[in-house]
Amino acid sequence: MITPTRKAPNLVLPTVYHSEFNLFNEEPVNFTMVIFIRGLHCPLCIIYLKQMMKYVQTLKNIGVDYVTVSSDDKTRATQMLQKVGSTELRLAYDLDIAKAKEWDLFISKGRGKTSVGVDELDFFPEPGLFLIKPDKTIFSAYIQSMPFARPQFEDIINSLNFIIDKKYPARGNIN
Repeated sequence: MITPTRKAPNLVLPTVYHSEFNLFNEEPVNFTMVIFIRGLHCPLCIIYLKQMMKYVQTLKNIGVDYVTVSSDDKTRATQMLQKVGSTELRLAYDLDIAKAKEWDLFISKGRGKTSVGVDELDFFPEPGLFLIKPDKTIFSAYIQSMPFARPQFEDIINSLNFIIDKKYPARGNIN
């Protein structure tokens, strides 16, 4: 079970335009933000990543590295970044469902074409956003069972500024 202050599951994946992502090789000043998305078939994911693009430099300025992750293959991941309009965004692909389950993500079964005319994968993770400390422990987790109501980047940035400034501890680690 994903619990704050415990070690994060390992995560090693190729990315579309950057080198391989390996969570345990990341050296952020403050956090690594790991954002799991549903994939190319999801119009809300495209909107979410477009919104994120506005905050990439701000994240860098406050010492937060990031990666976005999907179960799409390289072709679909590349198409996703084309729709987002970015070669800068670090998007990892080929997340297998067993690894998604290690992160306690909800898994959905594909149902054919979506409203944007793209076939869903046979199985894919629902959204999740995690903040990982430099020691590779989980600081916080936002896990969704639906594509809706994701944490908004302005709220995340405001929270990160407070957390970093006040040295706010991880919460929710008692089971």
